[in-house]
Amino acid sequence: MFETIPLQSGGGRIALEVGAVTNWTLWITTILMGLGAAGIIYQGRSLTSEEGIEHTVISALIPAIAMSMYLGMATGIGIVSIDIVGQGTQEVFWMRYTDWVVTTPLLLLDLALLAKADRNTIGLLLGLDVYMIVAGLIGAFETVPVYRYLWWVISTGAFLAIVWLLLGPLSEQASQQDGNRASSFETLRNLLLGVWVIYPIVWLLGVEGFGLIPVGIETIVYAVLDLTAKVVFGFLMVNAVSDVTGSERTTQTDAAATADD
Repeated sequence: MFETIPLQSGGGRIALEVGAVTNWTLWITTILMGLGAAGIIYQGRSLTSEEGIEHTVISALIPAIAMSMYLGMATGIGIVSIDIVGQGTQEVFWMRYTDWVVTTPLLLLDLALLAKADRNTIGLLLGLDVYMIVAGLIGAFETVPVYRYLWWVISTGAFLAIVWLLLGPLSEQASQQDGNRASSFETLRNLLLGVWVIYPIVWLLGVEGFGLIPVGIETIVYAVLDLTAKVVFGFLMVNAVSDVTGSERTTQTDAAATADD
């Protein structure tokens, strides 16, 4: 079970040795994502405000979706093999992209809602994110190496646009909020950017790019990045929202008391 992942190839099912390290990593990450989702729900159980519930649901949904995608990859459904011109057969973990195309917009939405961003900024942010992931997926399925790198450049260009939005317009809107909310946004934004900037590097150096990183190591790196961006981020987000809403509630109470005096 932990030595061979059955892959989908064309219309049939084949047994291709991917490696015990890869398979173990996928199974362990599946479990950790599930535990993370449950933990985030438990942590956010005391948040009764509309904003608190909203962030708890989004933050828990992210690792829950990732859990199902990792389960698909662990059982072989989420992996296919393709023939690369001049390089032979290569595995594509397509469910990884299915995960990202859903969860990364949710991560950005979570962050944008904390910043109380306007709809135009949120829409542009999410649109660029989906474009980035889809471009990466096309690159992963491209069979001509030079075109694979072209799609990587396109995807990375979209990522740089997202970075600009996060550091520019979104940060500006967050700075207009109270100090606690603004500082929480900055911390979570920096965490997300610090993790996300590693993804295109891993793609380029991994099996879908230059092939300098073995699939087992690549899988471990992606798992650590995903767990950090989804589970760790989720816990920190719920904790930040708890602090922010609590602080704002106290401020409103004090203001009301002052007005009565």
